[in-house]
Amino acid sequence: MKSDAAGLQRALDNNEFFPAFQPIVELRTGQCTGLELLARWQHATPDEFIPWIEAAGLSSCLTRTLLGKAFAYPALANNSLHLSVNLSPVQLQDPGIPAVIAECAQQARFSLDRVIIEVTESALLKDLSRANAIACELKQLGCRLALDDFGTGYSSLRHLESLPFDRLKVDRSFVGSMTGVRESRKIVAAVIGLGQSLGLTTVAEGIETPAQASMLLWLGCDLGQGYLYGKPAPIDDVPRMLSAEPKTFASVMPAYADGNSLVGHESLPAQRLAQIQAIYDGAPVGLCFLDRRMRYISINRRLAEMNGAPVRAHLGKTVAEVIPNLFPLIEPFIRRALQGEPILGVEVQKPMPDHGVPQTVLLSYQPARDEAGEILGVSVAVMDITEPKRTEEALRESLSHFRHMLELGPHVPWVLNEKGEVIDASSRWEDFTGQPLTEAMGHGWLQMLHPDDIPATEKAIRNCLDAGASIDVIYRVRRIDGVWLPMRSRGSPRFGPSGQIVGVYGVVEAITDSPDSTAPSENGFNAEGKSAPRPAGIF
Repeated sequence: MKSDAAGLQRALDNNEFFPAFQPIVELRTGQCTGLELLARWQHATPDEFIPWIEAAGLSSCLTRTLLGKAFAYPALANNSLHLSVNLSPVQLQDPGIPAVIAECAQQARFSLDRVIIEVTESALLKDLSRANAIACELKQLGCRLALDDFGTGYSSLRHLESLPFDRLKVDRSFVGSMTGVRESRKIVAAVIGLGQSLGLTTVAEGIETPAQASMLLWLGCDLGQGYLYGKPAPIDDVPRMLSAEPKTFASVMPAYADGNSLVGHESLPAQRLAQIQAIYDGAPVGLCFLDRRMRYISINRRLAEMNGAPVRAHLGKTVAEVIPNLFPLIEPFIRRALQGEPILGVEVQKPMPDHGVPQTVLLSYQPARDEAGEILGVSVAVMDITEPKRTEEALRESLSHFRHMLELGPHVPWVLNEKGEVIDASSRWEDFTGQPLTEAMGHGWLQMLHPDDIPATEKAIRNCLDAGASIDVIYRVRRIDGVWLPMRSRGSPRFGPSGQIVGVYGVVEAITDSPDSTAPSENGFNAEGKSAPRPAGIF
């Protein structure tokens, strides 16, 4: 009989057992990230023959057969997909199983950091200490660990705490009923939330409908598998499976079977995610959230555009993978934020490929903590300041040329910023007035004007900045010897790329060859007794 030990051994020797594969996809993008390896036999279902194999002590033989075929298959060997492998409770108590897996990988030159070992809760009940020792040995080989069928066994939280798991799988029994049964929905939300708080990747099994996929995504689940994405298929179907068009099902907020929206029910994470996503997409600055592994958990369209890749290309990827040229510059700031230090206003120039125009950005990193104060990740804000920086540099360059051109002339050149403050002037102002240039900056120069001229002077400044009018005015300046000297000031506004005024350039000069012939006296008359002009002007 096929179910006895001898018959099963003959079936193994005759290669009657073969591997099948089911895709595991990233829910946000629909991209296949890995495959689950499943055992198949034409004479019985897995639920039937797996107990027979275990009872006959042939579990390691079956694992060796399946892994040998999977590891050596070119369509799997020549990519970076993860391969999930189930270990039975018996195998997780077998000290020899790590060596079996290592030997199969070595023969096929298959990297074990692509292998995810899935164990059920029942595998941990018999001898947790031995299971822990074997699990740690598998981790040392490079494998990752996933806890399967979570929530269907006993002492799950203790198991999560005791073993070094990397993934948490949501059982198909809850996924299948979550859109219609409130209790299942709450359990799924709780399991996903627990996985997030522990820094584990969450995987939902048994997804069969778009409504389930959409709801799982809004709850924050990372990965999924089920008939919606593909049924288990023989190894020869793997190329077709990998070339299939990605499936996504989260264009709208999902609703329950009773017609009510996900918002407002027990699953607050979904409501918050929807609100945050709306804020993200409408923000004029780039925003994202990174987990402790520096992976993009969420990102808005603005930042995705700044990084030159679609939103889907970011999610689940590390910063180093998405923007490798910029990562060495910003990695220290991210790590400091992960240690709890807020980093605000870091100016970075992004290297551009193909000699493109460099982009200057202003970065801020804010640590995000849970209710216990533990850091969950980093909130990132990115502002593109390329145009303001270009304007600033252009203004600085123009100022340099302007000063060089006028330094030897008879004029006193001056420059106002967009606020009407003096930001530069010739040293001749100090020669005329005795006022140091450091004191003249900003609005300090107004101290050297005749008090009667200050209101009209300020009005001229406002008119220039508000209306863009040129300046051509006269005012009185107190010379170093105390004499009031009429001077003429002329200037024109400079406009930025968007039509805004970024500065005003001008010169001031004495309007007479003989200061004494026209300089107003204290009573408002010049030395010849003629009424002096009523001046108004600007430095």
